[in-house]
Amino acid sequence: MARILAIDYGTKRTGLAVTDPLQIIANGLDTVPTTDLLEYLSTYFQKEEVETIVLGEPLYPDGNPAQIHHLVIGFSRKLKKLYPDKEVVLHDERFTSEDAKRAILMSGAKRKKRQDKSLVDKISAVIILQDYMENTRNYL
Repeated sequence: MARILAIDYGTKRTGLAVTDPLQIIANGLDTVPTTDLLEYLSTYFQKEEVETIVLGEPLYPDGNPAQIHHLVIGFSRKLKKLYPDKEVVLHDERFTSEDAKRAILMSGAKRKKRQDKSLVDKISAVIILQDYMENTRNYL
């Protein structure tokens, strides 16, 4: 089986998470500057087989598109064009940043680590991936 990759797209930084090849466990992969994201993905896809890209869809709590929604849609289109062999899906990312901050706090991380925005982005991508797996693949 191939991996599933999740992307928590941001204007400055983008968090990435990936499953193991059996698609059982979601792990944080990296946080990269958004300007370097396509190059990073190209390199990663040469090393690892990925069948699905889950892109966090930024929505407000009421379900309306968030401010950067149009950027995510544009990036989704670009991914579909560059990687027609991979399924690209949008997945609701509401509250993932808050959930990530809470998870980091509960882990007992020191204050400096809790303020690391790149860690929050990576954990947010893990949460997006876990939620996608639970809701679409009937994982527990």
